[in-house]
Amino acid sequence: MSGSAPDAAPARHVVLIGVPGAGKSVTGRRLARRLARPFLDLDAELVRRRGRSVAAIFADEGEEGFRRHERELTRELAAADVAPSVIAPGGGWVLDPVNVAALRPSAIIVWLRVGPAEAVARMGARIARRPLLAGDDPVVALAALAERREAAYAAAADLVAETAGRRPEQVARWIAGMLARGVTGAPRT
Repeated sequence: MSGSAPDAAPARHVVLIGVPGAGKSVTGRRLARRLARPFLDLDAELVRRRGRSVAAIFADEGEEGFRRHERELTRELAAADVAPSVIAPGGGWVLDPVNVAALRPSAIIVWLRVGPAEAVARMGARIARRPLLAGDDPVVALAALAERREAAYAAAADLVAETAGRRPEQVARWIAGMLARGVTGAPRT
């Protein structure tokens, strides 16, 4: 890809949603590079701003406190003066309709869909940093989480990319191709 022009895409944010382990951050970085846009991992930005890990924020302020910070950052991103970016929010971001409504006018939302076993395998030891997946069987915990969130992911998504068995670069290429063709709704891989 080096030396080639970025893939054409609408001048809107691209928001990648999905369960933990779907590939939002790694695919997002590759997609941002392809589109020549900034990449923003919302969890990482919240950690930077708050000076504490996601787990520490959850422990100190609860999930509601974390979601409040997430909502504030989302409102900032919805501002007209923010350059179109590739954004990877946490898996639960989509559950707050305020977040989706804030970015909907200025974003294309892509659901990175993957099964719980593959998502857990992708996370490896990093799963210990996921407060909502704590417990004896993270696959069971993630399956339950995915089931609770599926309707919200489906309702928010303009595009759905199946990531199971696909490398992040393949997924990023597919998304960039869809955007370059002006497809911003309904297609599924």
